[in-house]
Amino acid sequence: MRYQAAPQPANAKCYRAAAAYPLWMRKINAGQIDWEVAQSSPSGKFQRFGRRISEALGRDKRSTDLDKRHPFDVEIARVPPGAASCPYHSHSAQWEFFQIILGTGTVRDSDGTTPIEEGDAFLFKPGEPHQIRNDGRDDLIYLVVADNPIGETCYYPDSRKWAVKSPEYQLMRSEPLDYYDREE
Repeated sequence: MRYQAAPQPANAKCYRAAAAYPLWMRKINAGQIDWEVAQSSPSGKFQRFGRRISEALGRDKRSTDLDKRHPFDVEIARVPPGAASCPYHSHSAQWEFFQIILGTGTVRDSDGTTPIEEGDAFLFKPGEPHQIRNDGRDDLIYLVVADNPIGETCYYPDSRKWAVKSPEYQLMRSEPLDYYDREE
């Protein structure tokens, strides 16, 4: 059987596999990716900047094809002193892994707050609310890896609202309803 090489991506490096056909690897340097505003609330209470590693490697976040979407999402995040990365929230289906690269802060979860510092690593599974806050003097920088499930929603316990991607990201609040409400 003959293998035909796929077109080489612009930033790829070629490696030879045992089957003697090229396998293209995408490679980027995170230090060359600009910091983008990922969160910025009007008061500045929530601020996070990100280097979107997965997108730099070609991720198409709107695709349902895992080859294009990627099975996980990777970002290097930076939170300024005194800010929280985002509101306290939990994910319906997404796992998140965090590795603190630089700085100090706290992680809020359902049991309270825990101090974090360079070298710490922690994991949140679906349904576990969490929030990262920088209470240090310098930027808090961390790596986050999420498993990127399709159909993900977020719940914000402090404000009792939901974030739903259907198909665009929307926030909503609702009162409890009977299962058959407006069905019969």
